[in-house]
Amino acid sequence: MRKKTYAMRYVAGQPAERISPPNAMLHMGQGLPPGAPLPAHPQLKVLVWNIFKQQRSDWMSVLQGFGKDAHLVLLQEAQTTPELIHFATSNYLAADQVPAFVLPQHPSGVMTLASAHPVYCCPLREREPLLRLAKSALVTAYPLPTGEMLMVVNIHAINFSLGIDVYSKQLGPIGEQIVHHRGPVIMAGDFNAWSRQRINALYRFAQEMELEEVMFAHDHRRTAFGRPLDFVFYRDMKVSEASVLVTQASDHNPLLVEFLSQGII
Repeated sequence: MRKKTYAMRYVAGQPAERISPPNAMLHMGQGLPPGAPLPAHPQLKVLVWNIFKQQRSDWMSVLQGFGKDAHLVLLQEAQTTPELIHFATSNYLAADQVPAFVLPQHPSGVMTLASAHPVYCCPLREREPLLRLAKSALVTAYPLPTGEMLMVVNIHAINFSLGIDVYSKQLGPIGEQIVHHRGPVIMAGDFNAWSRQRINALYRFAQEMELEEVMFAHDHRRTAFGRPLDFVFYRDMKVSEASVLVTQASDHNPLLVEFLSQGII
């Protein structure tokens, strides 16, 4: 029996809230709560990082140094330890995590920290066919000062599989969300695109979704078999700065991207 897919929301001063998948996709606009926009003037700053379940001692210093000024922080392999929850709720209005699997004490999965409350939250999970462990993804949406809605996709892609059937299957529900959305999109995370088949599938998907790839002049992203694992894709936005932060605080280096808010079409 498959485990239920859900997200856990953490907000300062409130008990953790379990969020079930929505009854309708974002473009249907059914029952969306009113929300204050992301305070993204003049730039929208986004940090993307596989945090390696906080197994290395200096992960918090990296988050405090680079994450606290970001409007959005997209973490993969985020373990809901008290230290991470305290950081999230002290620096952000909301943190949403999709538990992929439960470790001895704390669930681990993708987590999106935001300086605005999401008006839409769709948790997704896909099981690794070989290890039988799950990988998670999260689709959230936030109002922008322009009046538009920003869709944010945080993903930790399937890693161990024969061929790309399950890899492509995980991207399918995300594509359904993006293709119907009229407005800017950010899709980022650890895509585990370590083979030619996987990178080709990912680029085909991005092309179908009309997403552009953020390029890094000094590319220090974690690689496997010579291919980067972490990516940031976007639509209807303009990139002002993009960098990779070199650190030993995880087995992945964080990606820091700034989008011009006035560049949102």
